[in-house]
Amino acid sequence: MIKTVEFAALKSAVDYAARNSPFYKKLFSGNRVEAGDIASIEDFRKIPFSCKHDLRNAYPLGLQAIPDEGVVRIHSSSGTTGKPVIIPYTKADVENWTIMFARCYELAGVTNLDRIQITPGYGLWTAGIGFQAGCEKLGAMAIPIGPGNTEKQLQLMVDLQSTVLCATSSYALLLAEEVKNRNLLDKINLKRGVIGSERWGDLMRKRISDELRIELFDIYGLTEIYGPGIGIDCEKHEGIHYWNDYFYFEVINPENGEVLPEGEVGELVITTLKKEAAPLIRYRTHDLTRIIPQKCSCGRDYPMIDRIVGRTDDMIKVKGVNIYPGQIEDAIRCVEGLSSEYQVIIEHLDGKDMMTLKVETRENADKHQVIKDILRTFKVKIGIKISCECVSIGDLPRSEKKSKRVYDYRFK
Repeated sequence: MIKTVEFAALKSAVDYAARNSPFYKKLFSGNRVEAGDIASIEDFRKIPFSCKHDLRNAYPLGLQAIPDEGVVRIHSSSGTTGKPVIIPYTKADVENWTIMFARCYELAGVTNLDRIQITPGYGLWTAGIGFQAGCEKLGAMAIPIGPGNTEKQLQLMVDLQSTVLCATSSYALLLAEEVKNRNLLDKINLKRGVIGSERWGDLMRKRISDELRIELFDIYGLTEIYGPGIGIDCEKHEGIHYWNDYFYFEVINPENGEVLPEGEVGELVITTLKKEAAPLIRYRTHDLTRIIPQKCSCGRDYPMIDRIVGRTDDMIKVKGVNIYPGQIEDAIRCVEGLSSEYQVIIEHLDGKDMMTLKVETRENADKHQVIKDILRTFKVKIGIKISCECVSIGDLPRSEKKSKRVYDYRFK
């Protein structure tokens, strides 16, 4: 049940978008939405969704809701699957994002005595500059090295005694493996990892944590909604706290758009409550999660969503079965002798789909048993018959950014 004060903030956000955003003026007009008529949460749920396709069509600055003199910065999505989405920011937007990011660090137990090594990218991408701004707001020492250059990363980690690592899970794993291979564990001083940008399973989480001997925190965000820093898990690791004074979260059935009860998994939809330059109303993120009904045992009042289990646009269909990467990770987690890394190859051969799963196995693993267990697990948990290949740890590619694990060659 939404509180009166929360609905007032929600209505104010809708009113602001209707008055100032050309994008929402057009969307509301085309769907006969009158902001002044929204008097209940039921009315709000009649507002049509917006999605990344709409934002791409607004390229370059169709989302801008204020005059140019109020815009102090832009950020952009990569545009690898179409036109990029350009998001403008006002001074207040930047400050609000910085406040949220500093909260994330605080929930992760980071203080102004920490030294934070920032490996995500800078430039049009939101990550690096967000991690740095939050660090400086907190008063900690920023080490803004950016992505890649693993030799330099390790050198600074040793020489500056970094205590916090900010990275994608893929790059954190690569660094963890290099620290182990070079026997650097006793020479570094890492305590925590703030990890985001891509979903990651329990096997990868355990490997990074064990090999670096650090506590890991899952930070959440997306370019369209400020960037990373709109939520993070706390020391209890019971879910991702999100800032309900800045956002209103809904979870919907991705098939029909109906709002789901708290606790049910669906697609996350976000409405910004304070964004000035590019407000978003009922924005479909494609991220799959659930709103956690209960309060965190840490005692904080910020509500929680569960870890992101996948994306609606990550789904692959093989032999008539819908499969998400999260299901693959859940399946291999049940098999002894595996590392966290895998690769999926999908082909269409002799008139039928074929799926091959490549997995990294530990030195002492019985590969024949591993293959047998994987084939059985996939049949039981996912419902399809696949092929499996075992390779050694380190044989599958590593990434300094996000890892690509599914290669679908059927349509090429």
